[in-house]
Amino acid sequence: MDGRFPEKLFYRIGDVAEITGIKPHVLRYWESEFSGLHPRKNQGGQRIYERRDVELALEIKKLLYEQGYTIPGARQLLARHVKGAEKPARQLRAGGDLSQALKICREELQGLLRLLQDHAGEVVRSPNKSSGAGEAKKRRV
Repeated sequence: MDGRFPEKLFYRIGDVAEITGIKPHVLRYWESEFSGLHPRKNQGGQRIYERRDVELALEIKKLLYEQGYTIPGARQLLARHVKGAEKPARQLRAGGDLSQALKICREELQGLLRLLQDHAGEVVRSPNKSSGAGEAKKRRV
């Protein structure tokens, strides 16, 4: 799979197994080995994966099956990635450059706007840099 999968709010374990090519019992085992992989359970006790869980499962699969990491090695690498991602956020909160924080927020919002434009198929307002007024754009799906 190329990392692209259906946009849904939640995925059942069977969906995740199909997307990742990993059997459900292996996914359940990974939950005990990787602290970041922790799908919620619904009232019926079924696992409900969010998009980030599916992306993490794909990353774990890549580390284990394609790059040859052991489970402890992959766990350690993923922990380092998480710590590395937390550092910039802590620096910004601890009195870092406010303009940099605003730039990051703007980029995130622009990305969300592009997603909405691609998936909504209806009128979406986007900022117009020259006049500051909103400009309506129609996209057909």
